[in-house]
Amino acid sequence: MELTKDNQPQAAAAPPTEALRRNALGTGGIVFMVISAAAPLTIVAGVAPLAILVGGVGAPLVYTFAGVILGVFAIAFMAMTRHVRALGGFYTYITEALGKRVGLGSSFVALFSYNALQIGLYGLMGAQGHDLLKTEFGIDVPWWAIALVGILAVFAVAYRGVDVGAKVLGVLLSLEALILVVFAVAVLLHGGAEGVTFGTFSPNAFLAPGMFGILGFGFAAFMGFESTALYREEAREPHRTIPRATYISVAFMAVFYGFVVWAIVIAVGESHVQAAAGKDTAGLVFQQAGRYLGPWAELTMYILILSSVYASQLAFHNAINRYTFALARDGALPHALHRTNRFGSPAAAGAFQTVLALVVVIFFAIVNGDPYLQLLLWVNSPGVIGIIVLQALTCAAVIVYFVRHREIARKWYVMPSAIVALVAMTVVLYLLCANLDLLTAGGPVVDGIVLATIPIVFLIGVVLATVWKRTRPGVFARIGGAEVVPASLDTAGDAVSGDDVTEGGQR
Repeated sequence: MELTKDNQPQAAAAPPTEALRRNALGTGGIVFMVISAAAPLTIVAGVAPLAILVGGVGAPLVYTFAGVILGVFAIAFMAMTRHVRALGGFYTYITEALGKRVGLGSSFVALFSYNALQIGLYGLMGAQGHDLLKTEFGIDVPWWAIALVGILAVFAVAYRGVDVGAKVLGVLLSLEALILVVFAVAVLLHGGAEGVTFGTFSPNAFLAPGMFGILGFGFAAFMGFESTALYREEAREPHRTIPRATYISVAFMAVFYGFVVWAIVIAVGESHVQAAAGKDTAGLVFQQAGRYLGPWAELTMYILILSSVYASQLAFHNAINRYTFALARDGALPHALHRTNRFGSPAAAGAFQTVLALVVVIFFAIVNGDPYLQLLLWVNSPGVIGIIVLQALTCAAVIVYFVRHREIARKWYVMPSAIVALVAMTVVLYLLCANLDLLTAGGPVVDGIVLATIPIVFLIGVVLATVWKRTRPGVFARIGGAEVVPASLDTAGDAVSGDDVTEGGQR
């Protein structure tokens, strides 16, 4: 610490205007960010009943199965993070292995997908907030007014820095996880409606026809877990905290989702749960909470689902800002978006994302769109598809990267993990697209638009990169912005990928 002329400690200087705050997050803070993005209470209370309706009593296994596959993916993903350390998440890794054109296309898909996931959730926040205020307090507030307040509240907390956001998320996540665990334990202690049964884990339940249709639900429940890598520049000891946070997040969600959704099946009874989910999909979990814990639990859960959605939006907002920050750093977006405030927060990127959310919500309000069936489902769905596409491309990037650099020391299971995850992601993507109407409920026209969105966004990035190679070679050379660890400095190090040497010059 520097001293003044009077030998008094001088206050720490504010971070540079283009630097994120260093050493702001430990493993726990990153875990809170990632799991909060997945919104456990929202998944369990808002989506799981629909999964039970379609998939039957085997629905809890979809979440555990997705967790296993994503755990395998995480092994491959984390192996590459040891060698490519720059901020940028999927964008950086895909660029390093598959080239700058594919990399820029992927970056646009990532930015679009995370925005779609985050902004769509304002429809759920507005709908749930409206229902809560009207049912419990007799106040009729328009859904869009609640959504607008939520947008401003997300920006306000994110503006104060990632460490403040992590503390808020830690509190909110703990509360929503606690109410679900208390509910699940109460169900098991009570014995459920038909006793504690295990039909969920039978082969017949897992292979039921409807299970293939809800695989997308399982993977959507983990959206955002891969964003751990986006916090590398702000993490303490990132080579340890990033992998730990990733594995802890995936393992927790796989066990947590599977256990709590199984408890819902037990609460209603295996022979009745599918019919009950069809009768009142939205209220199933809240009713069961009131039945097993009392009216206080039902009201508490209604309130906490709002905080769950808010926590998810805040976590996604932080992830989006770091993608925007990275792209602005590399010249793919206006450089003004690469500025930070005195808290070390990418406030310019945050303001841009906030304005975008305001525009979308106001548009749906003006056209009298349904906040749940249209804003949530229609806007979220391409985001889910986009993230799974990015995960598949990242698996391919890991394979290409380590094949190209055979001199790099790695564990024997890294390549098999990447191959298995790639095959699994491809199958899941096909099943999700084939059963897209289960997510959108919008009909052929809406489904066609949703399916076309991601390829179009990707192609825009590819075309721009191709044009920039000729017209803006400096920007083209910076695409990916990867900090590659030299072999001389890291026993498992690496050099710049062959594609980048031929296309872009030096990093």
